[in-house]
Amino acid sequence: MARTVVTGGSGFIGSHVVDALVDAGHEVTVIDHRVKPHRDDVRFEDVDLMDFSSVLTAIRGAEHVFHLAAVSNVNVAHKYPVYATALNVMGTAHALEAARLNGVKRFYLASTVWVYNGAPNGAPADETVPFYLNGAGHIYTSSKIAAEMLCHNYQQLYDLPVTILRYGIPYGPRMREELLMPIFIRKALRGEPLTVAGTGDQFRKFLYVTDLARAHLLAMDERAARETYNIEGARRVTILEVAEGIREILGEHVRIEFVPARPGDFPGKEVSFEKARRELGWEPLVDFKEGLRRTVEWFRAKWRL
Repeated sequence: MARTVVTGGSGFIGSHVVDALVDAGHEVTVIDHRVKPHRDDVRFEDVDLMDFSSVLTAIRGAEHVFHLAAVSNVNVAHKYPVYATALNVMGTAHALEAARLNGVKRFYLASTVWVYNGAPNGAPADETVPFYLNGAGHIYTSSKIAAEMLCHNYQQLYDLPVTILRYGIPYGPRMREELLMPIFIRKALRGEPLTVAGTGDQFRKFLYVTDLARAHLLAMDERAARETYNIEGARRVTILEVAEGIREILGEHVRIEFVPARPGDFPGKEVSFEKARRELGWEPLVDFKEGLRRTVEWFRAKWRL
């Protein structure tokens, strides 16, 4: 059993990482600001990541720090770029420094496959692909690139072992309601049409959140120290397939309407998780149709629709 800290442990992904750590027998402290954890059998430290002294105190005694706290909503990052940069970059620096001063054994950074935005299309992007800074395309992406660079600095300058996990597009219970799937699910339950832009062939390699959480446990293995891993979905899933899947679950009465394509809509990029499979024995286990069914049922129960 290890003493672990999860920053952002009250959020969507963080809450599932907390579940996985507790189920595996680890002692967990959640660091989050104003939002309590979804379960009461973990410690909770209500801490603003911008308050370094509080972060330093909250991490004291931890062996492993999973740093997930960030502005992850790209729309919020676009609207409040200074705040997003401060939290995602300086917040990471505060967490790293607190980990260093407290003698933490390993630090884990939640990054994103969006760091491959500027990479040329062609072969699936793996962890050897360099950053293409002029193609980052968004404050959120740039802040994650900067956070990764800080992690490498702390490894090189202070010998703090870091494992970087580049997340794919997670979905599942407790996900933010302003995202595509909950929007479609709510519309379907209310009898409203699901609107699909263009032909709906834009794709994402959606990743069920418990599969993502499981990767954090596997990353605690010593072989993952000082390594970076893509934690990506198994296959392409188009936006149209999401809509059709919800209709299949809820019934043929669910309508799908096509609207004009949006200019510049991101079509998707291939990212490989072969390194995680090879070195950690990780791969997605939950099929998309089953994950979508679980997600629909969870939201239907929550909303009582």
